[in-house]
Amino acid sequence: MSIYLKRIVLGIISFTLVGCSVIPVPFTQDEISTRAEEDKSQLTVDQEPVTKAISLYEAMARALGYNLDLRLELFKKTLATRQLDLTRYEQLPDLVASVGYDSRDNFSGASSTSLTTGQQSLESSTSSDKDVISADLGLSWNILDFGVSYYRAQQAADRVLIAEEQKRNIINRILKDVRIVYWRAVSNDRLIHRLEDLMIRVTQALEDSKQVEYKRLSTPLAALTYQRELIDNKEELQELYEGLSLAKIQLASLMNLPLGEEYELVVNERPEDIPSLGYTPQFMELLALENRSELREISYQKRINSQETRAALLSLLPGIDLNFGKNYSDNSFLFNTNWLSFGARVSWNLLNVFKYPATKRVAETQAEILDAQRLALSMAILTQVHIGLAQYEHAKNKYLTAADYNETQIKILEQIQTAAEVDAASQQDLIREEMNALVSEVRYDIAYAELEGAYANSYAAMGIDPSFDNLDTENIESLAKSLEYFFEAQKQNKSSMSMQLKNKESFK
Repeated sequence: MSIYLKRIVLGIISFTLVGCSVIPVPFTQDEISTRAEEDKSQLTVDQEPVTKAISLYEAMARALGYNLDLRLELFKKTLATRQLDLTRYEQLPDLVASVGYDSRDNFSGASSTSLTTGQQSLESSTSSDKDVISADLGLSWNILDFGVSYYRAQQAADRVLIAEEQKRNIINRILKDVRIVYWRAVSNDRLIHRLEDLMIRVTQALEDSKQVEYKRLSTPLAALTYQRELIDNKEELQELYEGLSLAKIQLASLMNLPLGEEYELVVNERPEDIPSLGYTPQFMELLALENRSELREISYQKRINSQETRAALLSLLPGIDLNFGKNYSDNSFLFNTNWLSFGARVSWNLLNVFKYPATKRVAETQAEILDAQRLALSMAILTQVHIGLAQYEHAKNKYLTAADYNETQIKILEQIQTAAEVDAASQQDLIREEMNALVSEVRYDIAYAELEGAYANSYAAMGIDPSFDNLDTENIESLAKSLEYFFEAQKQNKSSMSMQLKNKESFK
């Protein structure tokens, strides 16, 4: 046994020395490169390939199914759910099984001395073998811990609901962003070829005008003025083109498509009907205060805080431990090698009585903070509702103005084209008006995209979003149809997704 003991001591010393010799080891460049390649390959794994032009609702469905920010929130909700499952087990009694082996190189022995005479009253003896194997199976339950664990489980359940509200918030934001960016990307696809062709013609017209100036075929001031107009329009077209081209990259990011990969969008004509909110400002305020996920989160946080107060109050009570066990030992000196044991113990930490008032004051202060936070957030949300409503009205008026301007510009271009056919208008005038027409149409498209964005912002401010308990990412087409049904129903004020709307028709 002494040899075994030496080996054990030597092993402990060796492990201790190894632990003390640990130094920081950074990743190598090869490891970093491998990790980067793996991350890139995992970004778009298990996604339905794009096989056709993407519609608005398919873009929304792909964003909900594959967006990485939303996937992160789903993982957080899963973690909260599993933590709830874990807290349920903490309410159960402890059932502990143990097996032990004790050994020594000689017998454990003892003698006793008389307290009266001071003389040895019992010669040295032993009651244990050198080698003893023991085992026991014990069941213990602390009633006080069970009560505290119950409130902890209630708090964990509320955290699951908070995670759900955070998921709703991300869904709301993603749908809003997709709607805003989608229409700008559609404008890019609709006008990109016309814009590129016109840019080529403008560049050629500039060269021709410079030649006219150089050869003095017209007055220098007229040629320079014409060049200035072309350059101004060219700069404006470049700025508009930059804004539209970035939209397609942003949309690909929202849908988690491989960046740089070409994809097509469903390029429909602009809808004739202007998207309508369909609610009065008072009803929009009420919907926002009821539906916004941020306010619901605070309500759940307040309930968690109240449960913490109850748990603190419960900790003031005495703890009652109940235990029951089945025991075994192969010690040959024992009369009974198998026996049952049971008992109860009451314990009470008296200092908790002095701790509770401070704990209660902390909980009350936290409740007051949450109330103040809820009111401040409510005012901020109501402000968002009214700002969203004002932005929607401005965007609608801007869109109507852009529509009138575009219609007028089309008529002017038709007149110039007719005049150019009979040589009553110059090619300079024709190119100028073609540029003006294209700029007008781009502005018209952008105005509609901004109108759709203002519409989406208003719905986001009210917290109206489709409620999906489980996102069916396995079938993007089915999810797209569900989204289309939801938003079309909202446009008609006949949504079946929110039962609250049916009970408040008087507010419309």
